[in-house]
Amino acid sequence: MIVHEPAMLEEAMGFLEPGYRRGFVDCTCGSGGHAEAAAEKLTGDARLLCLDKDPEACDRTRERLRCFGEKVSVMRSDFRELGRVTDEWGVEPDAFLFDLGVSTEQLLSPARGFSFSSDGPLDMRMDPSSFLTAEEIVNRYPETRLAEVLRKNADEPRARRIARAIVRARPLRGTAELAELVSRHAGRRKHHRATKTFLALRIEVNDELSALADVLLQAAGLLRPGGRIVAISYHSGEDRTVKIRFRELSRSGFAVLTKKPVRPSPEEVARNRRARSAKMRAVEKLQ
Repeated sequence: MIVHEPAMLEEAMGFLEPGYRRGFVDCTCGSGGHAEAAAEKLTGDARLLCLDKDPEACDRTRERLRCFGEKVSVMRSDFRELGRVTDEWGVEPDAFLFDLGVSTEQLLSPARGFSFSSDGPLDMRMDPSSFLTAEEIVNRYPETRLAEVLRKNADEPRARRIARAIVRARPLRGTAELAELVSRHAGRRKHHRATKTFLALRIEVNDELSALADVLLQAAGLLRPGGRIVAISYHSGEDRTVKIRFRELSRSGFAVLTKKPVRPSPEEVARNRRARSAKMRAVEKLQ
């Protein structure tokens, strides 16, 4: 199994120290990198719960952490069900970690449709059993709604122009076809011209921002006093959602531990390109 380095590993593990004594929940286990580091730090009867709605991610994490035995539980679950799954787990959590966005394995699999680096179906589902796909959005959404998805989810400055081009080119079936079309209408960019469109579609398919806002409140309600929540985001929409929720929590018994988001060091970015856009925020429950 290829092991990918998780973003901001040491920084996250430092903030989440309370979880090593009783209960630690990795809500987006992905490749299991953060989870493995947490499992190595567990003391006494402390336990780790790993969640992901992608069955392949759960399989990878389960295999990677098998050596820790019953101290680690891996469950396939949308983190919107956090209250139910932690109740079934039976441990009061002291730490929640959210490493957001798409995993390296998802990006590298053409069949999942997350990337335009190689051709694949317009899928983008983190949970393969869910109904909505990127192909459905691209080929069925009205132009105005499609433009709003691009604008709201990814701050796409040419949302209307791109949406109009997509509607005129229907039907679209593959990631390469969509990326080439968008590139002709997006104008000059620092990064690939289709990046924002693919990001916006992925967020829409998985309802990511709404789910994130909801689960952060759930996690806050489940924490023991002294417990902490850490969220690592990779684009402005995620970071904005985390910032707003943590600010709200600071008015109701929580302390924000990161006045500004923590960023990866230049050394980490040099060896782990995925970490370059990462921003980490943390809060602690005071009472």
